[in-house]
Amino acid sequence: MEPYLIQKHSDGLLVFTINRPDKRNAINDEIINGLAEAVQIANEKDVIAFVITGSGDKAFCSGGDLSEFHQLHTEQEAYGMLSKMSQILTEVFLLPKPTIALLNGTAVGGGCELAAACDFRIARRGIKAGFIQGTLAITTSWGGGTMILEKLLPSKGFKMLMEAGLYYTEELQELGFVDYLYEGNSNEGLQTFVHKMLKIDPSVTSSYKEMMVRKWKESGVIERIEAEVRRCAVLWEKDAHHIQVEKFLNKK
Repeated sequence: MEPYLIQKHSDGLLVFTINRPDKRNAINDEIINGLAEAVQIANEKDVIAFVITGSGDKAFCSGGDLSEFHQLHTEQEAYGMLSKMSQILTEVFLLPKPTIALLNGTAVGGGCELAAACDFRIARRGIKAGFIQGTLAITTSWGGGTMILEKLLPSKGFKMLMEAGLYYTEELQELGFVDYLYEGNSNEGLQTFVHKMLKIDPSVTSSYKEMMVRKWKESGVIERIEAEVRRCAVLWEKDAHHIQVEKFLNKK
């Protein structure tokens, strides 16, 4: 089974699907490389909007695959992986066309960072999501903390980051993390959300996105994301993080 799928649709949607349902669509090196490939395709002229989702109905993305990334112990080892993924998420964040996270299931930790990089988040009613990194004694690690504080009211973003908990869809919508709720088939929910957007000339939607990109770049967002990643790498090396990860893995 392929670990990811990249599908270009005739309506102008490019869909990247994490296809690791047995691992709750956790991100490993293959997924990082696949996402990088998809971002390059998303820049092509015939792509109107870029969609990221997961396979199955249980998980959008459960974050980094701890069974692989727990092998990284030092600050330097962690930074190599963290910076690689953060650079790709930053490209998603700054992509000059609309981006959509289609939350078909739970989004946890790095999965929330992946969703935060997108302009819009639509979710199946009843799923849960949250930035749980704090329970592992680290901060957001791929730039998602900086990104979500750009998207949400500061008090709402701080609540999600500092509580490090999971929220159901109604509360996620109240916080501003989720823009639209759907029930049933995820593709139908996606089509309902984007159908008006796809009727607009792509040069218009891209122009609006470029307004946001200019604002973010002028505010030093790239440098702030880098500072977030470096801080996480420092915390990653500490015993507190490795102890919490061991506890988490032993519970599984």
